[in-house]
Amino acid sequence: MDFRFNDEQQLWYETLQNFMEKEVGREYTRAHDESREFPYEAYKKMADHGWLGLLIPEEYGGMAADAVMFAIFCESIAKFSLDTAACVMTGMFTATNICHHGTPEQKAQYLPGFLSGDVRFSISITEPDSGSDAASLKTRAVADGDEWVINGNKVFSSGAHLPGNVIALLARTGSDKHAGISLFLVPNDAPGVELRKMNTIVRRSFGTTEIFLTDVRIPSGNLIGEVGRGWDYIREHLEMERLSLAASYVGNARTALDDTIRYTKGRHQFGRPISKFQVLRHRMAEDEIVVEAARLLTYAAATKIARGERAVKEVSMAKVNAADVAFRVSFNGMQALGGYAQLPEYDMERYFREAKHAMVGGGTHEIQKGIIAKEMGL
Repeated sequence: MDFRFNDEQQLWYETLQNFMEKEVGREYTRAHDESREFPYEAYKKMADHGWLGLLIPEEYGGMAADAVMFAIFCESIAKFSLDTAACVMTGMFTATNICHHGTPEQKAQYLPGFLSGDVRFSISITEPDSGSDAASLKTRAVADGDEWVINGNKVFSSGAHLPGNVIALLARTGSDKHAGISLFLVPNDAPGVELRKMNTIVRRSFGTTEIFLTDVRIPSGNLIGEVGRGWDYIREHLEMERLSLAASYVGNARTALDDTIRYTKGRHQFGRPISKFQVLRHRMAEDEIVVEAARLLTYAAATKIARGERAVKEVSMAKVNAADVAFRVSFNGMQALGGYAQLPEYDMERYFREAKHAMVGGGTHEIQKGIIAKEMGL
């Protein structure tokens, strides 16, 4: 078994790492986190490279990359911030839903703009009373002639407020818990849509919102696929979504550990670098072990998907493990940097904040462990 990247994968990895260092950088990332501004310039650069189309079939102008190449991308763009990675990754799944289930008109209307970076997508599933039990949502869509009328309340929809955003929104169209849910495309500037940006400690550049929908009318052509199939469509991309999250956690954990190593080598106390003290040396060695293990588990899941095999258990395991590793490494980095860890210019506090969110966002640890247990036959 060969765990190395092949030549194409290695070149892709090096290209992305170089891009993040030279075209994005930690100062840019830090500034946008502090100002809570979307990284439009970085996003547009990635669009210009064609990278937003990684998962899009070539017939629609995409790259049709496999799961391993996608994981490399997600690991790399999270180098300085999980938030930056989320700004890019989130819309990619709605774009694939449109490719797989959208009408020719929807594909023509939305995909070129998405690939160019002018159209963004957000996903809106969670409601105040339906978090992990997402299928218990109450937002309702009712057919009225050649339109749908939507009423309800959504929460934690990242990026829904951004200009040019279209919300991929799950709404109830029937009584059945799962088969009574449909998926709609709702422009964020449609009459009756009210957005309130939430003051969260993470998602500061991307932003996350609460959405109020009052008699929002959208054309019947904004339904994705068939009525009552929305839950199935959303579930289709969960393997790739959880893979993307696991890979991004690994990428950011790597940076957090590298920053810790660099700091401890340069910080002197009691006449020597603090990296020479056994307690820190061993702690960083242990962190090196778990980061590499998380990376291998993530790429094992990616390889299985790339082979066309089912990887529900593997991506959930990779996500839980990588989130725990990112939190552990950033927590240890906070300890090693001491008082300086509290300062934004050292970046560690951002890694720490975002790693904690990784235990909840995209499906909580508890939900993931339930999935793993089910796959184990428990």
